[in-house]
Amino acid sequence: MAGGRPRSFDDDVALDRALEVFWRQGYEGTAISDLLKAMGINNAPSLYNAFGNKEQLFVKVLDRYADGPARYIREAFDQPTARAAVSALLHGAADATTEPDHPRGCITVQGGLACSPPAEPARDELTARRAAGEAALRQRLQAARADGEIPADADADGLARYFTTVYQGIAVQAGGGATRDQLHGIVDIAMTVWPS
Repeated sequence: MAGGRPRSFDDDVALDRALEVFWRQGYEGTAISDLLKAMGINNAPSLYNAFGNKEQLFVKVLDRYADGPARYIREAFDQPTARAAVSALLHGAADATTEPDHPRGCITVQGGLACSPPAEPARDELTARRAAGEAALRQRLQAARADGEIPADADADGLARYFTTVYQGIAVQAGGGATRDQLHGIVDIAMTVWPS
């Protein structure tokens, strides 16, 4: 027996378009009709067959974001020192959140801050991803303290919270229209608290 009709859309292109819509409008502000139009998919059943429901599609989009526009995060953690990693993370955020080819800001920061009860799973997914980022930064700073890169009495937990707050603030400021140069200036100021 022959299979169904082949898809009339490219999965990668469709995911990129869905990312753009969610990034601009947030999870709750995005309707299935918005996604269908942007992704070039004719009907909701085709969307669901290819990507699952809206929440499942959103998770796929967040993974695509992490591998694409936000890959600078992984690259930052590859830096040889914790200081270089934090600097690369924050400067990378300043660049990525002001990239002219994408919506301003960061989908994981802005995508679901305010949600109604039905959208809580999306908000929880974003919260978990932000928490995982802070935990990774905390581990890097704890290792730096253990290795003597930062003083033994440095507050790795407090530094992780501080730099995470700056990182998320960059996204909010970018979404509000701050320029790339302004954001890099904020990073330079933030890095002055680095323990020595």
